[in-house]
Amino acid sequence: MNPTRRQAPLLAPSLLSADFGNLQAQTEMLADSAADWLHFDVMDGRFVPNISFGIPVLEAVHRYARQPIDVHLMIEEPQHYLSAFRDAGAAIITVHYEACTHLHRVVQQIKQLGCRAGVALNPHSPVSLLEDIAADLDVVLVMSVNPGFGGQAFIPNTLRKVAQLKELLVDCGSSALIEVDGGVTLDNAPALVAAGADALVAGSFVFKDGDPVGTLARMRAELAPEALETND
Repeated sequence: MNPTRRQAPLLAPSLLSADFGNLQAQTEMLADSAADWLHFDVMDGRFVPNISFGIPVLEAVHRYARQPIDVHLMIEEPQHYLSAFRDAGAAIITVHYEACTHLHRVVQQIKQLGCRAGVALNPHSPVSLLEDIAADLDVVLVMSVNPGFGGQAFIPNTLRKVAQLKELLVDCGSSALIEVDGGVTLDNAPALVAAGADALVAGSFVFKDGDPVGTLARMRAELAPEALETND
């Protein structure tokens, strides 16, 4: 797939890969980086087989963050915690399709709280599931790994799925952004942007070398419209 899209994606480094012992310093460092959002993964040990951070940590991160915080709730019954996450600093709240029996109601709750509303799809869930709610969404998060752990390998079928989602959103008249989360690197990011991705979550790739600011700057440069144009 040739990366022909002429719009730079939003970059959302995932704090799940940050140094937890220096989370304030890492957040402050990212404040002056090319990051557009800070991605904050919440796991409950029930919906996914892992437990991460929650509301008190989000409050702490929010004190030092300059970018909007993109909260990804990988939890069961997220409707019970939406207000708390909004109050703790969430600007975007994304819930999983697979975790919400009454998805439309949950999306409306998020919007009523003044946050942007997102819905995430696990790798096995087809984009067609969102046909009747796409017009109400601000973000659709496509999981390009199975949720629950950082550092997993990118699932190649994600490229086809992003293209399908882009077509569905256009057909539904939805202005929702397409966000991709899991195994994102500069090896696959140009193709994701070409397929229709608007925002890229990157964790291990950004933090692994100890220079997240430099890595984000390189991503910004290599994913700029003029850089992508040279790959046609």
